[in-house]
Amino acid sequence: MLAMAQRCAIIAPMSPVSPLLLIFIATALGFDFLNGFRDSANIVSTVIASRAMGPRRTLLLVAAAEFAGPFLFGAAVATTIGREVVQPHASTIPVVLAALLAASSWNLITWFLGIPSSSSHALVGGLIGAAVLGYGIDAVQIHGLTKVGAALLLSPLLGLMGGYLLMKVVLFLARGASPRINRLFRKAQMFTVLGLALSYGANGAQKTMGIITMGLLAARVLSQFKVPLWVIAASAGAIALGTGIGGWRIIHTLGGKFYKIRPVHGFTAQVTSAVVVLGAALLGGPVSTTQVVSSAILGVGSAERLSKVRWGVARNILIAWLLTVPVSALLAALAYLAVRHVAL
Repeated sequence: MLAMAQRCAIIAPMSPVSPLLLIFIATALGFDFLNGFRDSANIVSTVIASRAMGPRRTLLLVAAAEFAGPFLFGAAVATTIGREVVQPHASTIPVVLAALLAASSWNLITWFLGIPSSSSHALVGGLIGAAVLGYGIDAVQIHGLTKVGAALLLSPLLGLMGGYLLMKVVLFLARGASPRINRLFRKAQMFTVLGLALSYGANGAQKTMGIITMGLLAARVLSQFKVPLWVIAASAGAIALGTGIGGWRIIHTLGGKFYKIRPVHGFTAQVTSAVVVLGAALLGGPVSTTQVVSSAILGVGSAERLSKVRWGVARNILIAWLLTVPVSALLAALAYLAVRHVAL
């Protein structure tokens, strides 16, 4: 913990903090709060749907684990978002602020509709839209965008296949077991949900850390890209607070509309999701927890039988995923037109 604090120490301020920078930081933390508010469903839906734990107790336990996640597993994802998507000369306050406004707007729209879309996709799409409008296509780092795109595209496939295979293994090992085995799966979810929450905190909150650090660097508050300890604490706290309050519309979608989730489904989906999300966090790949968990739930249900899953719901979610990047890019471009003349 001490070593991490030293690595992430705050660099001496290079210029005074402006009101616009304060607005930017508040907007970033607001986006982080919405991220936790929406994505709480990704972590707790299967636990609540399988009646392994009560809703409020689960949300509070998960929020505490999410807060601890970034302190335990480092800030690799923050570096990817902050340094490898947009060129340094285009990483200005107006660009990043426009991206945040666009991503937050899309999050609110999909939350209202009860559709679990990707905050990661929305943020990346927003960065691309604002940067391209302000500085041209060369403002996007193709190498970094490829890395981010690969993480976002491969992670749901890994969730789907991992959930399918792990469920097959669990069903084989539990063959012939009495219904009392459900008690074991219910108790096991108390540990698997903690693992998923830690992995989510290590990945989800870091997107905001990277964004805030981009702003501090653009405002010359920092002289190099290093995530300050207070940024880690503030981002982890905002996403944990959002999770503690919870997004019940999406919890209902993930927890009941795919199929009737039993303890074995919850346990298997959580293990699969935690492995994929934490693995990506350690490698510095920002992933959509929404995509990973949704895909894992689909994979787990498909392992029993394909007809078990309500594929119409999955189709609607897929459409939302496909729309997220272009819509967020368009919203960010429009937002950039409104804020580009605002100087620090």
